[in-house]
Amino acid sequence: MRGRVMRLAVQQVADGTYLVHGSNTNWVILTDGDAVTLVDTGYPGDRKQLLASLTEVGSSPEAVTAVLITHAHNDHLGSAEYLRAVYGMPVYLHEAEVPHARREFLHQVSVGTVLRNGWRPGVLPWAVHAIRSGGTAHVPVASPQPFPASGPLDLPGRPVPVHTPGHTDGHTAYHLPDVGVVISGDALVSGHPTSRVKGPQLLPDMFHHERARAVASLEAFEELKGDLLLPGHGPVHRGPILEAALQARERAL
Repeated sequence: MRGRVMRLAVQQVADGTYLVHGSNTNWVILTDGDAVTLVDTGYPGDRKQLLASLTEVGSSPEAVTAVLITHAHNDHLGSAEYLRAVYGMPVYLHEAEVPHARREFLHQVSVGTVLRNGWRPGVLPWAVHAIRSGGTAHVPVASPQPFPASGPLDLPGRPVPVHTPGHTDGHTAYHLPDVGVVISGDALVSGHPTSRVKGPQLLPDMFHHERARAVASLEAFEELKGDLLLPGHGPVHRGPILEAALQARERAL
């Protein structure tokens, strides 16, 4: 069933694995029977689309076992607290990202930095969309939790967290070795409204908390086996994960 595209930009890329294209950010739905793992939640303004995407794959919020977050930027964390508070599902992140999700600090591009880069192609239209979608809203998670164990998580899809710091301190990708999929968040993307490049790449420099660490974290992807990259931004990328990481590294240097 690879490649079957359904309404609402929900794309089934492997058995039980769906990439959903939100307004400018992707999230992933992993299914195992009636149970679901949700990876990221889009902008706060994507909530209706997020809930509709669960319906589209034949599920519901009540079936979500847990929410996994790649990193605590608003365009990925947007509805995590809503889902936790309303449906009682746990929200898991890397331990270094937990205080970020609580908003004890914020490692996110500032409005001032965006304005200073406003002359770059695509930046101002992206910024307008981000603000309208809740990119500057205050959306802390009240009780985020670190991963309960190392190795594969006992959740639908059996995702394996892979720490990939740089974009944020606790940024985490998720490897699905059984289906050859890597959910890369913002540590390795295939496009962005502010980038004129298509294909595997790092986000533009202004988005990274520590760019040098973001470049170094590409090594983690080089060690992952798989041929489907599901990024936080851009379309699904098909081809060896190693080659995607090497291409992004070449473009970053």
